[in-house]
Amino acid sequence: MKVVAVYSVKGGVGKTSAAVNLAWHASQKHRTLLWDLDPQGGATFLLGVKPKQKAKADVHALVKGKTDLADVVRSTEDKKLDVIPAHDSYSALDVELDGTKRPERQLDKMLASLSKPHDVVILDCPPGMSLLSEAILRAADVVVVPLVPSPLAMRSLDQVTDMVTEMKKGRPRIVGFLSMVDRRKTIHRDVADTLPQESKHVIDVAVPASSMVEKMGVERAPISTFAPRSVPAKAYGELWKGVRSALSL
Repeated sequence: MKVVAVYSVKGGVGKTSAAVNLAWHASQKHRTLLWDLDPQGGATFLLGVKPKQKAKADVHALVKGKTDLADVVRSTEDKKLDVIPAHDSYSALDVELDGTKRPERQLDKMLASLSKPHDVVILDCPPGMSLLSEAILRAADVVVVPLVPSPLAMRSLDQVTDMVTEMKKGRPRIVGFLSMVDRRKTIHRDVADTLPQESKHVIDVAVPASSMVEKMGVERAPISTFAPRSVPAKAYGELWKGVRSALSL
């Protein structure tokens, strides 16, 4: 089982859209699970999945092993794509992890307990730097980092790289890509043209700032299901190819 974490220390960079579209592309050939770790539940909403009863999804029960992760897995219209929906209690994940002996290993341990085999697991992660972030990086084989072409977003790549470098073992590979690119802006054009050549962690993929991405919220579906020939759909397809290569699938 390969684990891909879509993660950034910065919010509002197109993380959830990337996670949902990566999960869809992965599911075309691989049994895929998307785990929506963000309590805001964006990925859960975009895939049209309703959470199970709150008692079964409660993060305390999951972390303590009172509820198996398999019990909260939901199916989608795509037969090869399953989802673990977000839950309000995920906002307390840091607190729950802090109460365990080896917090950085808990997500890894929980994923290993899944009884239903999945080839690929996509983690849609909340932004920030926390104990949960450490657990996410420890569980991941590849960390996908969306980057809006701005100085702060570029700094977020350095922060993720530093976090991975500090890990003693089990370091995931980092795959950065440009997100929400508006080529009418000079800085966006310049960064999109130069960053993939300047950084070994950034692949040559630029997802445009597009109303088509926003339409996912209306269709409640990945872009390739309703606009397969659009520029964003093709960009997410190229992103999956880069991630797949990093996973050696």
